[in-house]
Amino acid sequence: MVEPARSPQERKRDTLGRLESDVDAWVATADSRGDAHMVPLSFRWDGVGMIVSIPPNSVTARNFDQGGRVRVGLGELRDVVVIDAAAESIDDDASKDAFAQLGWDPRDETKDYAYFRLVPDRIQAWRESNELSGRTLMRDGVWLL
Repeated sequence: MVEPARSPQERKRDTLGRLESDVDAWVATADSRGDAHMVPLSFRWDGVGMIVSIPPNSVTARNFDQGGRVRVGLGELRDVVVIDAAAESIDDDASKDAFAQLGWDPRDETKDYAYFRLVPDRIQAWRESNELSGRTLMRDGVWLL
């Protein structure tokens, strides 16, 4: 049975709740040739973007550095949030401390890790086909409601 469509305000509230409580997401990037790469990453939402930490020589880090565009998928198949974002390198203690609240601190590792903030410019959220209309909640970095 398909649930009734949520209002845009409910979708925004649910999306912000997911960003604040989820800790893992699928992150897709592409290289300069357009070859796609997708990995699961842990993240911490800081109110502006999703903080991630990855080895600086990883494919994902190279793709972030080359173009900075990323697509993130949160949630389940029938309750999804899709985020288009720009990746920016960050190197501040507050962001690193926030990421460490996930229970893993890359600063304790023997290998180096780079930190990036994925800043959304478009966010879409929907459950079923009855929510496809109006699924865009953010456009050009601005919430539509």
